[in-house]
Amino acid sequence: MSKKKKCVAMLLAGGQGSRLMPLTESIAKPAVPFGSRYRIIDFPLSNCLNSGIDTVGVLTQYQPLELNDYLGTGDPWDMNLRYGGLHVLPPYQGSSGAKWFKGTANAIYQNIRFIRRYNPEYVLILSGDHIYKMDYDMMLQEHIHNQADCTIAVIDVPLEEASRFGIMNTDRSGRILEFEEKPAHPKSTEASMGVYIFSTEKLISYLEKDEADPDSSNDFGKDVIPAMLGDGCRMFAYLYKGYWRDVGTLTSYWAANMDAIGMSPDEKEPLVLNDSGWRIYYRHNNIPPQYIGEKAEIENALIGDGCEVFGRVEHSVIFGDVKIEEGAVVKDSVIMTGSVIQKGAHVEYAILDEGAQIGAGAKVRGDRNKQQLTVVARDAAVEPGAVMPLGSVVKR
Repeated sequence: MSKKKKCVAMLLAGGQGSRLMPLTESIAKPAVPFGSRYRIIDFPLSNCLNSGIDTVGVLTQYQPLELNDYLGTGDPWDMNLRYGGLHVLPPYQGSSGAKWFKGTANAIYQNIRFIRRYNPEYVLILSGDHIYKMDYDMMLQEHIHNQADCTIAVIDVPLEEASRFGIMNTDRSGRILEFEEKPAHPKSTEASMGVYIFSTEKLISYLEKDEADPDSSNDFGKDVIPAMLGDGCRMFAYLYKGYWRDVGTLTSYWAANMDAIGMSPDEKEPLVLNDSGWRIYYRHNNIPPQYIGEKAEIENALIGDGCEVFGRVEHSVIFGDVKIEEGAVVKDSVIMTGSVIQKGAHVEYAILDEGAQIGAGAKVRGDRNKQQLTVVARDAAVEPGAVMPLGSVVKR
């Protein structure tokens, strides 16, 4: 086809998310619910829509069923198009047999034909496990201005946290001189966000070189980026100054939800979900409005549609179709769809996955000071009157 897209996005959504267990035991990390009505993947997809990028390949692998159902044909993100739009790209069997994605770079390599189909000038590489609102077009314009081969989005982090990230050392123009993966003694505080823009032909050439190297781990951060730097490619950092959080752990996932109600323990800027200037699009559920009982008490909380609240909710994120009975207390917690908290139960500093059942008078509490979250897995039940150990995981 002679038509071409200026920029195509490739969204890496196939990771197992083992640090988010048990939330990711049966679903891919990007499909994990967030903020009372969204999924984590809604954020990069909405960023694409708001940035004018209408062609996105979503690379899936681990537990893809629920994610695939949620994405559908891309309607919520205005990506149900005849040419372009949203495409789910799982591993597939070719003439040489089926191949799982071996790493982030290999995942893109296996989908070069998809990229070629739209003949883009640029390719945007995204991760499906970050919460942020970012205009990718501004980054693209800087990439073009710099005549860059690759541009890497970075965010300034505190020096004491820099050793947890891939750190970019740059000159005054923003050109990357050195990349250090989780350095013990960081030279700068510019941390990679896992958002890359490549000029297409340069990307493909390095993916092919990387695939031909039997010693490569086929990863962008470990292999492709260092190889390009070593060859003297024009690589620049793009400094992003908005909200961003990696939700790769239960603690960071909980904290990001608290950011959405302005209750983050890190005292970050709140994450504004109802920003009319930068909407977060999601697939709507056909459930009735919420019902708040006369004796209910709600303080600084997000309450989803279809909820029935008769007890007290404080500093919490409550998803749709949750029932909180009279006398129950929910504080500093994330409660997912379909959960039931019966009379007199107390839930504090906890995450309840979908369909969790908390019996009358039970106590499900963590220790916020020690960052010991208590987690109740999907469809698991806590017996009436039970007292769960601090920081425990209740499985089905």
